[in-house]
Amino acid sequence: MELYNNFKSLFVSVWNKGILGVDIIEILIGILIFFVFLIFRGLISKLIIKRLEGIAKKTTNKFDDTFVKAMQGPARFLPIVIGFFIASYYVTFSEDARELVDTINRTLITIFIFWVMHQIIEPISYILSGLNKILTRELIGWIIKSLKILIFILGVAAVLELWGIKIGPIIAGLGLFGVAVALGAQDLFKNLISGILVLVEKRFKIGDWILVENIIEGIVEKIGFRSTAIRKFDKSLAIIPNFQFAENAVINISETTSWIISWVINLQYDTTVDQLKKVRDEIENYIKTHEDYKVEHGYAVRIDKFSDSSIDLYIRCFTKTDDWDEWLAVKERLAIQIKQIVEKNGASFAFPSQSIYVEKK
Repeated sequence: MELYNNFKSLFVSVWNKGILGVDIIEILIGILIFFVFLIFRGLISKLIIKRLEGIAKKTTNKFDDTFVKAMQGPARFLPIVIGFFIASYYVTFSEDARELVDTINRTLITIFIFWVMHQIIEPISYILSGLNKILTRELIGWIIKSLKILIFILGVAAVLELWGIKIGPIIAGLGLFGVAVALGAQDLFKNLISGILVLVEKRFKIGDWILVENIIEGIVEKIGFRSTAIRKFDKSLAIIPNFQFAENAVINISETTSWIISWVINLQYDTTVDQLKKVRDEIENYIKTHEDYKVEHGYAVRIDKFSDSSIDLYIRCFTKTDDWDEWLAVKERLAIQIKQIVEKNGASFAFPSQSIYVEKK
């Protein structure tokens, strides 16, 4: 009986005095308030966010879809912040406990603010995409990533400051460390700056066919901070440091507006003048009248010179197509037509030859 009385007395004392000086009733009410906001958090996910997603899908632009998706996390976190704030201010804490609870509230609010700032960067990228005449898609991607990293670092710094952790000495230490790293990683920074210049100057973009003499030729697959991935025509993947594109001439073959055909046709020396003129005129007429060629860009079909073993006929013209495969087909048709013209007029192609005269004594 005495044991029962002792337990009853202790239980009543705890109930009346509470835990850490906080009344049990207040604690239970605070937990109940927080629990209500957790239920409200579930309603936000199931009703409000789903409703907003449905509205966003009915529009033609992608901005609102991205915005709703980006704000889902912060929207679900907000009821927790508000619930904890209201519950904590309903409960009567001691002075030290109140200071701790206030710090937790400030931390939650700070996390929410920086989370919103971090998430809203993604929808902003759709606004920046409208500046494609000024900024490339890859450069916009770099800007978005850099802003996200910056906001994350600032958010962590703000939370540390709330808990009394001074970030000044940390920043100073990182600064010294950064100087040491910079001295030992000059090539890294050179490649990074070169990559930014490539994007700002729009030298090439993903999908372009580029040529850097004596270094690389292929299709650009990825432009990174330090290097660029290029798929060569043998299907191997080459990773080229970005400084190569800043220090060397880059030919962007994909930007070619008209492909040129420039040939020298070698005819035998026994070709008559009439045959030469007929071959020349018929080839010129074919280029002038065929739909494959841009005659307004200029063309030339002329007897060029007398070589060691041939009479050279120079042919130059521009094609309408800028597609590589189609250009090869146009070249093939022209080659077949030239052969037919030469054979029809009784002329023949020359090949390198050398005459040897033996002097008899």
